[in-house]
Amino acid sequence: MLDVRRLVLLRDLGRLGTIAAVAQAHAYTPSAVSQQLAALQREAGTRLLERTGRRVSLTSTAAALVQHTEVILAALEAADATVAAARTGLRASVRIGAFPSAVRTLLPAALATLAREHPALDLMISELDPVDMPAALRSRRLDVALLHDYDIAPTPPDPTVDSIALLQETVFLAVPRTTADDTAAAAEPISAARDAQWILGSPGTLCHSVALHACQLAGFTPAVRHHADDFTAMLALVAAGQGVALIPQLAIAQPSPQVRLLPLAMRRRTRVAYRRGAGGHPAVLACVSALQGATTAFRDWSRLSPSDG
Repeated sequence: MLDVRRLVLLRDLGRLGTIAAVAQAHAYTPSAVSQQLAALQREAGTRLLERTGRRVSLTSTAAALVQHTEVILAALEAADATVAAARTGLRASVRIGAFPSAVRTLLPAALATLAREHPALDLMISELDPVDMPAALRSRRLDVALLHDYDIAPTPPDPTVDSIALLQETVFLAVPRTTADDTAAAAEPISAARDAQWILGSPGTLCHSVALHACQLAGFTPAVRHHADDFTAMLALVAAGQGVALIPQLAIAQPSPQVRLLPLAMRRRTRVAYRRGAGGHPAVLACVSALQGATTAFRDWSRLSPSDG
């Protein structure tokens, strides 16, 4: 019988590419990972790894095993959900990951609902960039995650994760009020801002890559003046005349009178995600329901709020 924990290491080697990266992800030493993979190869009775220079890669048999591993892990998650559903009372520790603007808006109402309806749930929130959340779900550092992508740059499906759509938001180009007239009058505000200084997220974040992509689709590379990962900070910089920035609706609480928000055709799409097979777990179902209720409340509020400062 193949050891599931060793199969997970093989899967992660295929995903991460090096034994050192797998060791870091699991808090093992590289030699411990190598020993476990060697043991898995003995269990399988066939070659699973091959050397390419100083690196190792998966054989075709190993790649097929990785596909089976995803099915096995999803089945184990579903089995755990079945057992949890049979217990009396909902008691569990639930680690929820979310991006900053969701932590400020959707999560407080959802947490209040969960505390009222399921007081025995032990909830812990971690603020993460969406690019880091699938790995956190796979490694069980998270149980539920709020992810987002953009319609102009959709995230490829992840075979280890299931998700439910929650929200589509308008994305705005935030420009200083004193210099907004020409940009506001343009049919394509991003194109009209090609000569502006831009405020982007840090390199490596989803917001950074999407802003670059939006500008490239408009035919230019933005001149980046500042990097900021908090939309409130971005709006403050725009208000100070330091540049322009892309801001999703969820991140706009009280727009500054010094900022004009120009609606764009692009949308940011938020979904709640969990490990494949875990969708029937009572704690996951409770979190999904609470987040759906919080999202409905946000939609009702946003219909009444001004879209242009």
